[in-house]
Amino acid sequence: MSLNKSYDHTITYTIDKPDIITADVLDPIAYHYRQKRDITIRIRQPEFTAVCPMTGLPDFGTIIVKYIPDAHIVELKSLKYYLMQYRNVGIFHEHVVNRILEDLVSVLTPKWMEVTGEFSARGGIDTTVVATHGAGA
Repeated sequence: MSLNKSYDHTITYTIDKPDIITADVLDPIAYHYRQKRDITIRIRQPEFTAVCPMTGLPDFGTIIVKYIPDAHIVELKSLKYYLMQYRNVGIFHEHVVNRILEDLVSVLTPKWMEVTGEFSARGGIDTTVVATHGAGA
């Protein structure tokens, strides 16, 4: 009996490329109080998943979006569907946080935005990535 059994022939992973992600699903909504006051919006998605581009194994994390809107806020269901697109995408933690920031900024043009990715430990190392746009960035 061999202790070095390989399961490569039984387990296959499909890793999608980041170019399948589209910001078109994000739905901006007019922020009616923009002339009255600035607000800070904090959105937390604790069930974010993508895959490691090197191994195809799942990466789990929490995505936190904080922003000060200008003319638009994001419709939450559209944000959920946007983030679900990453489910089978092979992308590094540092790249996914920057990509989410760029897509949200392109749709919402906020006064300020910060996207944080808090990723679960892999090999004993957990990762937190923060990308910022706007004043103080």
